[in-house]
Amino acid sequence: MIDDTSDLSTPSIDQIPAELPLLPVRDIVIFPYMVLPLFVGRDLSIKAIEAALASNRLLFLTTQKNQETEQPESGDLHRMGTVGVIMRMLKLPDERIKILVQGLAKARIQDFIQSDPYFSVQIETIPEPSTVIPSLEHEAIVRSAREGLEKLLSIGKVIMPDVLTVIENLDDPGRLADIIASNLGLKIDLTQEVLEIEDPLVRLKRVNEILSQEQDVLAMQHKIQADAKGEMDKSQREYFLREQLKAIQKELGDFDDRAEEVEEFRGRIQESQMPEKVLKEAEKQLKRLEKMHQDSAEAGTIRTYLEWLVDVPWSKRSTDNLDISQASKVLHEDHYDLERVKERILEYLAVRKLKAKMKGPILCFVGPPGVGKTSLGKSIARALGREFVRISLGGTRDEAEIRGHRRTYVGALPGRIIQGLKQAGTINPVFMLDEVDKIGTDFRGDPSAALLEVLDPEQNNAFVDHYLGVPVDLSDVMFITTANLTDPILSALRDRMEIIGIPGYSEEEKFGIAQRYLIPRQLEEHGITDEHIHLTDTCVTQIISHYTREAGVRNLERELAKVMRKIAKCIAEGHIKQYRVSPKNLQKYLGVPKFVPEQEQAKDEVGVSTGLAWTETGGDVLYVEASASKGKGLLTLTGHLGDVMKESAHAALSYIRSQANQLGIDTNLFSKQDIHIHVPAGAIPKDGPSAGITIATALASCLTQAPVKRDIAMTGEVTLRGHVLPIGGLKEKVLAAKRANIPSLIIPQRNQKDLEDIPKHLLRGLKFVFAETMSDVLKSALRPKGRPRLKTATIPSRASSGGRKKVAAPVTRVSVRQKRTKAS
Repeated sequence: MIDDTSDLSTPSIDQIPAELPLLPVRDIVIFPYMVLPLFVGRDLSIKAIEAALASNRLLFLTTQKNQETEQPESGDLHRMGTVGVIMRMLKLPDERIKILVQGLAKARIQDFIQSDPYFSVQIETIPEPSTVIPSLEHEAIVRSAREGLEKLLSIGKVIMPDVLTVIENLDDPGRLADIIASNLGLKIDLTQEVLEIEDPLVRLKRVNEILSQEQDVLAMQHKIQADAKGEMDKSQREYFLREQLKAIQKELGDFDDRAEEVEEFRGRIQESQMPEKVLKEAEKQLKRLEKMHQDSAEAGTIRTYLEWLVDVPWSKRSTDNLDISQASKVLHEDHYDLERVKERILEYLAVRKLKAKMKGPILCFVGPPGVGKTSLGKSIARALGREFVRISLGGTRDEAEIRGHRRTYVGALPGRIIQGLKQAGTINPVFMLDEVDKIGTDFRGDPSAALLEVLDPEQNNAFVDHYLGVPVDLSDVMFITTANLTDPILSALRDRMEIIGIPGYSEEEKFGIAQRYLIPRQLEEHGITDEHIHLTDTCVTQIISHYTREAGVRNLERELAKVMRKIAKCIAEGHIKQYRVSPKNLQKYLGVPKFVPEQEQAKDEVGVSTGLAWTETGGDVLYVEASASKGKGLLTLTGHLGDVMKESAHAALSYIRSQANQLGIDTNLFSKQDIHIHVPAGAIPKDGPSAGITIATALASCLTQAPVKRDIAMTGEVTLRGHVLPIGGLKEKVLAAKRANIPSLIIPQRNQKDLEDIPKHLLRGLKFVFAETMSDVLKSALRPKGRPRLKTATIPSRASSGGRKKVAAPVTRVSVRQKRTKAS
């Protein structure tokens, strides 16, 4: 809708009332006699216009001090403004209003009468002094203003021709000053300053000064253009524009951005409290940056380098929590068992309490997946009160990932060690390097070799990253690495770390972990509580034994989560009650059991022996079968055996042949019968040196027809002379026997000392036979008539510290389909 009021007479200055609605404007200063359109969208402005149209079409127009203010108050407005008349009004589709106003006279606010719903003010009109006979000063100032404007136009200033025509015909100094000031495109504050000068000659003098300043600015602009014209090309266009801006800012007295940036860097360098060597390098690079142009490529490189230097926490450190009892409480809250690891951390705290300055330990947690190596690092950080940083090294092949890239490369960055320190924000975090055994190597270098300096307490106090190029003290960092295997780790790197083995958990330990950690966590993650589900103890035990077969607890947590999801679905469907999960209805939630115990053999079998193996996921049991058939004395090996295991089979057969007379075996059998050794399951690769006595026992049983005891398992390597050699991974193998319910174990005599490192509750219910020779193994494993009494291990009794007791053998044997097995 258009409201055309142009045909109405314009009020004279004498008819201007003392009270008018006020219209605040933001981006322009309005002078008398100016005619211009205004777009209005704020409610208080629209209401002011409506009030003006409802009376005499007069408004008081004044400029805001801050253009960003949406809802101005009286203090946000300049006191001097212009009375204007609304000549035309148009309502736009977006609910804004466009008005055409003409300035009538200057006025000053005397008082604010109201501020809601629009500003209404009492004003004092400031009349322009009457025209007198022009004096020489008057004529000189007017001519000077016109000549200044002409000079400004000659050097590139653009003003509309209509305005120039008006200026040529004006002799009034006040109006001339107003029209020049309003068309120069000056800043709001400078234009407002001109408006507030009441004396016309003084006002025109000020405009002359402004014209002179504008001439200097334009002259400098042309000088910059002339200097840069010969060298400018497409890549320098942005540089040229910024030079123009810099020159203009310099002439106007604005602050230099580059100087501001340099001062900011200088302040941050002082605050970071860098070591002396680092401080010298930082100041050197800062001086280079100060002399460079801020848009050059090298300046960007130096700027990024300085950012990294000041972001490294050179002097910021966490205060260690030296309360040993509190730290012990935190460790026990977060993890079940793992006493050896917890004891090592408490020892470090004790020494740290006695000696303030000491080197951080470098620990390596080795164990199968899912036993809590990574989460243990978080608990250690929480117990110490330090920040925790974790980086995964699995698949890392580039040495620069550790040491960083040199600054000469495009996109260069510091290595992940420095990045981790920046992330932590302190110089002494707990730094976990995950999967250190899965580091690769190629033409870009060997990251394992780069870690030698990081993980060496004698060298890491001056670790030099290729990007920073200055020494960084890592001696206060507690480095913790994790690995599944120690064999792939570089021997020199392995020598620098304190290796702590974290073997798998027994079923009793898994039950405790499930009750204390896994079940509460899954309840919280699935949004249900104890009021919705009741898991019986026997049900949890059955999940462990029938649905998981692992060293850790990851699959156990997945199975528990599956049960929780089923319950959560029922509750979400509106069936709200407590669901009791027991062995009877467990299949409803988890399906058919994945691992079902086989029926106990009716009798001991000939040619079948039970071995113990170490795998990447913990210990496992494997069965060795041997059979003889008419042939030419050939030895056949099946079951996807590795080279080491094949050699063990040949050595075992050679030993049995050498002891044929003592074992009562007809020597002619070896040339007239073929011997077949098979290790189920055939599709799973198997290798390792500790299956020798198991293979030899199966061969002896097959050739003598003496059955092997079905409730005994064994591990150990055999030599051609019949000696039983020690093995590794004993705890994992004991756990495997425990899971498979095998009560008796034959182990090498020299491994008897290793039982001290195995928790007593894991040994409960097991009987050990310590064998020095293969004869000891055969006497214990085979069941001939009139066998001698076996040598057994004794376990300390809990009832009496001095008494010792023999442990009874429990229940049945479980056949286990092992994953990839490898004997230590």
